[in-house]
Amino acid sequence: MTTEQKDVAALAKDGNKVIRNHMLVSMAVGLIPIPMADIVGITAVQLNMLRKLAKIHEIPFTRNKVKSVLTSLVGGGGSVPVAGGFASLVKAVPVVGTTVGAVSMPIVAGAVTYAVGKVFLQHFASGGTFLTFDPEKVREYYSEMFKEGKTAASDMAS
Repeated sequence: MTTEQKDVAALAKDGNKVIRNHMLVSMAVGLIPIPMADIVGITAVQLNMLRKLAKIHEIPFTRNKVKSVLTSLVGGGGSVPVAGGFASLVKAVPVVGTTVGAVSMPIVAGAVTYAVGKVFLQHFASGGTFLTFDPEKVREYYSEMFKEGKTAASDMAS
């Protein structure tokens, strides 16, 4: 293995560790019983994850720019953000809503965080930056990573 290949492997290993740690935090934040407060918290966790992934890859991080990039990726994902919003809002229903939200929201939160992390890990590894990020080009990969993330989050939760 060449030095460059070792560096790429080390970056991927470090990046995957950051993603896993932030998935766990997102899942915990998903347990917040207040509707939509969990969404705000999960977004903050994802921004922190992107900051750390950018630092690993020596990519400049500007919070406002990254927040709009994150919103364009997650907000444009069709049923994925709708599922997260629904899982959060269902918590407003007395008794049953809290239970359903407590079960579903951590999995959705972990899956979205995983997908976001994997998309940016791949983007940075290919030489991309936040300025060159095009959410439409990664939409299919994001959906695949969301499905993979649901499985990973379910495994973590059990």
